[in-house]
Amino acid sequence: MNELCVIGGSRYFGRRLVESLHAQGVAVTVVNRGSAPAPEGVTHLVADRDDEAALRRALAGRSFAAVIDQICYTPAQAEIAARVFAGRTARYVMTSTIEVYAGLDGAPFAEDAVDLAEQGPPATGYGPAKRQAEAVLAAQPDFAFVSVRSGHVLGGADFTGRLEHYVRRIRAGLPVTVHENPGASSFVHEAEIARFLAWAAGADFTGPVNAASHGELDVWELCAAIGTATSAAPAFTRVAGAAAGEVSPYSFERAFTMDTGRAARLGFAFSQVADWLPGVIERAVRTSVEEGAACAGG
Repeated sequence: MNELCVIGGSRYFGRRLVESLHAQGVAVTVVNRGSAPAPEGVTHLVADRDDEAALRRALAGRSFAAVIDQICYTPAQAEIAARVFAGRTARYVMTSTIEVYAGLDGAPFAEDAVDLAEQGPPATGYGPAKRQAEAVLAAQPDFAFVSVRSGHVLGGADFTGRLEHYVRRIRAGLPVTVHENPGASSFVHEAEIARFLAWAAGADFTGPVNAASHGELDVWELCAAIGTATSAAPAFTRVAGAAAGEVSPYSFERAFTMDTGRAARLGFAFSQVADWLPGVIERAVRTSVEEGAACAGG
């Protein structure tokens, strides 16, 4: 693979992606606002992606075999990217999300559950805005476009605090708030989604593709695994109706899973959630214990 550009890439699985590509001998350029230094040996361009003129200046004279956009959250950002990278790359991979399927019926969702041609005025909310960003980039004619719709990412240096929420409450004997009958969802390990993004950048298919490890997981199973790791019995508060807006991060009112058949047909083999979940939880529990001890000692 020739030189590859990663937009973002300063933390979590974006950082893992950059480090992995570099370790494989790929020439990597990272473009972000400079909140953290790039790994040694990686070219680092500092620019705010929302500032089109600044982005053009940073990229002047540069072109790439592919771009992986880790931080495209809105159609406005997608429009800037479509203009700036036209003529600079032959392939553009956007990191999208399972949240593009929010509010739809019919899980597990295949990629065609979302019609990118049917987009209304600028949307608010994470999932709808991501969906519209996909639509903008899919409609441009200047490069091949792929949207990687990632399941909920677990493992590694997770800055979201979602898994930590469960570990902290279960360790403390506090109840976890869930729907009355929560549904399962799709998850993926942070190293696996980084590997999938690198694979997608070097492939030749286009369009949306779902990315998730095999084996759906619901909030009961997640809490049970944390309970085993902490030797604590999880307690729950169940809510329904309007109050369900107060539920914990991985409690879903109904099944919220993705069909990864397209990825399999294209040749990517995902792992099983059961293979990596215990290790992820053990690390999260260990981190929680260490942080608690540090706070107590301080």
